Amino acid sequence: DITRAGDMVFRTSFVGEVQGRAGAKLVGEVLGHKRVVIVTLQNDFGKSLTAGFKEMAAKYGIEIVGEYEYSIKDRQFGPMVSSIKADAPDAIYASGYFFTAGPLVSQLRAAGVTATVIGQEGYDSQKFIEIAGDAAEGVIITTSLDRDSTNPVTADFIRSFEEKAGFKADMVAASGHTAILVLASAIEKAGSTDAGAIRDALRDISVEASTGTISFNNLGEVKKDVQIQIVKDGNWHHHSVISDPEVTAPPSE
Repeated sequence: DITRAGDMVFRTSFVGEVQGRAGAKLVGEVLGHKRVVIVTLQNDFGKSLTAGFKEMAAKYGIEIVGEYEYSIKDRQFGPMVSSIKADAPDAIYASGYFFTAGPLVSQLRAAGVTATVIGQEGYDSQKFIEIAGDAAEGVIITTSLDRDSTNPVTADFIRSFEEKAGFKADMVAASGHTAILVLASAIEKAGSTDAGAIRDALRDISVEASTGTISFNNLGEVKKDVQIQIVKDGNWHHHSVISDPEVTAPPSE
């Protein structure tokens, strides 16, 4: 409901449903997995991701063979892991943040579950890889930052951030950078710091940012591609891009 608060509100990040739909396309069409377990974090983020995934699951021939939920406080997943192992899925679509996903993935792998784990931008931090260790290898996520991008804005951001911060950039840093860059570009386009002029400039803007080409629909929701990243050799790397407008279209009213 954030962008429905008024016409002065714009969002440069995806809503959960968009990433959920992209996750379904990734699992069912790009990867060709059909038997899927869904693990949902019990908050608005997790529920919206699951809703988007389920919306498109049938289109991509996905059979949901198990569904589980967990609390943001949970770090021990033994009973759920045992049940998932018995479900024998091809893939596991699991919402969460790096501090929940790290323990979950490491416990899945320790139990011998080899199914592909599909996450989202909440995983998008080097901290996830540090927590999960070797178990992180092969995990794939939907996100908005492509570490291997040839876009000069993205490449410069990644390099400059690490130089200044001393650690690797993540989706949160890139999203903050994107929001400020978009606002600055709108002020420049408007030639004014008048709020109404900035709003009008944002409505028609197209900006190359660290999270892709940013533009907005009539509700102020972002229109951009979904980046797919995979863990290889202890780092996030490019896997693919989802640009299907049916999948990436944000809410418009």
